[in-house]
Amino acid sequence: MEQIRVENLCFSYEEGTRTINDVSFMIEKGMYVTIIGHNGSGKSTMAKLLAGLLEAESGKIMICGTELNEENLSEIRKTIGIVFQNPDNQFIGSTVRDDIAFGLENHQIPQAEMDGIIEKYAEKVGMTKYLNSEPTHLSGGQKQRVAIAGVLAMRPQILIFDEATSMLDPQGKAEIKRVIRELHEERDLTIISITHDIEEVAESDYVLAMNAGTIALRGTPHEVFANEETIKAIRLELPYSTQVGKLLAKYGVNVKNHLTMKGLVGELCQLHSKM
Repeated sequence: MEQIRVENLCFSYEEGTRTINDVSFMIEKGMYVTIIGHNGSGKSTMAKLLAGLLEAESGKIMICGTELNEENLSEIRKTIGIVFQNPDNQFIGSTVRDDIAFGLENHQIPQAEMDGIIEKYAEKVGMTKYLNSEPTHLSGGQKQRVAIAGVLAMRPQILIFDEATSMLDPQGKAEIKRVIRELHEERDLTIISITHDIEEVAESDYVLAMNAGTIALRGTPHEVFANEETIKAIRLELPYSTQVGKLLAKYGVNVKNHLTMKGLVGELCQLHSKM
């Protein structure tokens, strides 16, 4: 079922220079879509346009069958949650509990219902034991998990991660990627992740690779990474596991499942067991 449709979208920060140039694509409900591209390619601008934080110059964005425009903006925003890159800028409450409660209070959710909702989504992101903790006692990854819980508590249909792991250490990145995978497995949400993490891209359902405000490549991770020349031309890299797979092929070891390290290692173990 189609949930997002973008048609001939254009946007400019400055007159005469288009950041988004005639972009069209469609996203189905429950998909996990990654949008990649080098700095300045337009991927974060696309996230803000989809969330209604920027107004398109021309073209059309349809969310759940409704056009995103000034008239429908407040209603459509109820269906979309967004997590930004800096966890410190997103922490509003004095404790984890207060932070998750912030959006619920704005929507006038009764206190009797609020506690159950807070505990449900704190548990979903693994932050239950930190509910009474202050932000100064949390790591960057934990703060991002709180931000995700706060967004999930509003029960959006679409969740956008705008480079949500780019300012985190390796452990924090792993925490957020695990949460994203678990959310995707439930299939209740459409997930759009703006990311530089090629390993994350390999785990998504569909990829939009942007360059100079346009979509240079689109398709499954396998389809996108098969275009090695274009990937290099738009200054991106193949997943490390794919690079290893190509190197192994030169020595006569053909590994088909090399988009992720898990797939690569699993297939190598199978090959080894047959020797």
